[in-house]
Amino acid sequence: MFAATVPAVKVTKEDARRFLVARQLLAPARSLEGGPDAVRAVFRRLGSLQLDHVAVAGLSHDLVLHARVAGYEPGWCEELYERREIIEAYNKGLSLVPANEFAWYRVRESDRARKVLADNPEVAERVLARVRAEGALSSVDFEREAGPTKDWFGAPMNAVRAVLEAYARTGDLVTARRDGNHRYYDLPERLLPAEVLAADPTLHEQLRHKMLSRYRAHGLVGTSGHGEGIFMYLGPARPDGVSPGRNAMREELVEMGELVPVEVEGVEGKRFVVRDDLELLQALPEPPPSVAFISPYDALVWDRRLLGSVFGFDYVWELYVPPAQRRWGWYVLPILFRDRLVGRIEPRIDGPEGTVHVLAVWWEEDFEPHGAEGFVDAMREALAAYLRFAKADRVEWPAGLRTEKRLFGTASPA
Repeated sequence: MFAATVPAVKVTKEDARRFLVARQLLAPARSLEGGPDAVRAVFRRLGSLQLDHVAVAGLSHDLVLHARVAGYEPGWCEELYERREIIEAYNKGLSLVPANEFAWYRVRESDRARKVLADNPEVAERVLARVRAEGALSSVDFEREAGPTKDWFGAPMNAVRAVLEAYARTGDLVTARRDGNHRYYDLPERLLPAEVLAADPTLHEQLRHKMLSRYRAHGLVGTSGHGEGIFMYLGPARPDGVSPGRNAMREELVEMGELVPVEVEGVEGKRFVVRDDLELLQALPEPPPSVAFISPYDALVWDRRLLGSVFGFDYVWELYVPPAQRRWGWYVLPILFRDRLVGRIEPRIDGPEGTVHVLAVWWEEDFEPHGAEGFVDAMREALAAYLRFAKADRVEWPAGLRTEKRLFGTASPA
């Protein structure tokens, strides 16, 4: 067992906070410059960005990049997507990953995908034949077909769409482009270089790579991955020995020197950092006074238990909570100041009006915006940057936020 042979690095809660915001490229916020090159730098650091189609405050992956990249334009990420430098694949949910890692996310033995294809064999054969003959196609290019496949909520699912998504999970098809929420799929050999397709890792190697990617993305995850399914799709040990299970893979990564155990003061259980982060952990910079608005899918907020114990922040994303039971709001972004989560903001982008509507702001009980040194200026800068990202020219505050309007103004694009 690794615990007997690899001593844990010990850090304070303050060190843990400073480490996380620094390795998450948020100290300070929006510090990376260079257009698409800055986006590449985020992918090199975090490995993958989770996708989500809800766009009321900006698409999730764009919010993640906006928080880290100066003057971020969604077109920069789209450029990398069109150049096949990044592709869609299933990591922790549907994500954007570097295209050269395609082989590590091509899950030929996905039980769910295999069942979908087995349950809809004729549809699967027709769909693949048409894509081979015609090129990139979406579910809208086919007549809707019924089948036994159900969606996550138990309702009948269009068999064509189910088959296309199953082929994307197995890697027999790759998303070529998007038109709104419609994904167009094509053969990987038409989209990716031969040397990328030639890689053929074992399932064990794929799962180990994915596990390491989750530690890379967050920076200080523990063993159970409390929160938003941090170790989703890694699965338990298999009787055939092909997959040793999460615990054995983690121990293997520790023994290989890829992960280093960490004990955080006052936090139960060990955490782990990737080997390349040790230098940062041992020489932490003081976070400057900057503000970032954090996406609900941002890796920084994956581990809800760690947010509570280290940041003192109770984070529940209430997207699926009935409105009457919400403490905060629907699409709410945590507010990061220096190395603390100090509140939440619920913005809505109104493109036709050129306006960002702030529906509400909630401050933590121990935080006074006007009393925190550097916060007001940092918040104004963050709002101005958000306006530029939203392609808007003003912020509208509700009547109940007169103090915030006075402190932060209506802003103008940075």
